[in-house]
Amino acid sequence: MCTGGTADRVGIAGPERLAQLLREARGAAVAFTGAGASTGSGLPDFRSPGGLWQQVDPIKAASIHALRADPVGFHRFYRERLRGLGGARPNQVHRALAMLEKVGRLLGVITQNVDGLHQAAGSRRVVELHGSLARAVCMHCRREAPIGVLDREATTEDELPRCSICGGLMRPDVVLFGEAVPREPFTQAESMARESALMLVIGSSLAVYPAAALPGLAVASGSRLAILNREPTPLDGAATLVINAEAGPVLANTVAALGLSL
Repeated sequence: MCTGGTADRVGIAGPERLAQLLREARGAAVAFTGAGASTGSGLPDFRSPGGLWQQVDPIKAASIHALRADPVGFHRFYRERLRGLGGARPNQVHRALAMLEKVGRLLGVITQNVDGLHQAAGSRRVVELHGSLARAVCMHCRREAPIGVLDREATTEDELPRCSICGGLMRPDVVLFGEAVPREPFTQAESMARESALMLVIGSSLAVYPAAALPGLAVASGSRLAILNREPTPLDGAATLVINAEAGPVLANTVAALGLSL
């Protein structure tokens, strides 16, 4: 059981301490990942200095209002995001979590990310709270299609990708600003949080709700909390372990401390 306000903030010993917590969790650990988990793959995070939302107003570019008010501009923004994602490969974070799941140290991953890199690394149980940029969906009939249908230049609404069944506008199958998180993945995530003995938060500022409520739910259900993030988070005081560092090297060393290799 975690005791708030007693977190160990450690440097060199961090991976060894995290490995100890994983052993004590006896296979009942759950990872909760945010954008910081993918920065090692060359993808920008959102809120830190130099992050995506410091360059672009998310309400003007990535909201349901933007999609409805300026579908051409919305399409242009996401087409650029998709092209940036195209060359991204799993980094040490994704590979370490896939390895921990493979050997029975991790129940699965709850992610705020939409990049699909956990699955690309081999993770099998991944709950995507905010959808996925691996697919597009029709705004009208909800027919899904490969995300490649959006890789089309459009300067007018008539040129935008349309559903081959109903003619509705195709969009990325992700949760936009102003939209609610779908109930099904959130229910799955709640169940994982409650059954965890250790919630490992990786690369999340814990600022986006309702997703950010899940680590608190885990703690309230008796789980320990370990936070691996470059910056402080609102839940640091409730954590057993806080490591303010780049996640990839820490997790690679944690895996090594468990006698594994990436």
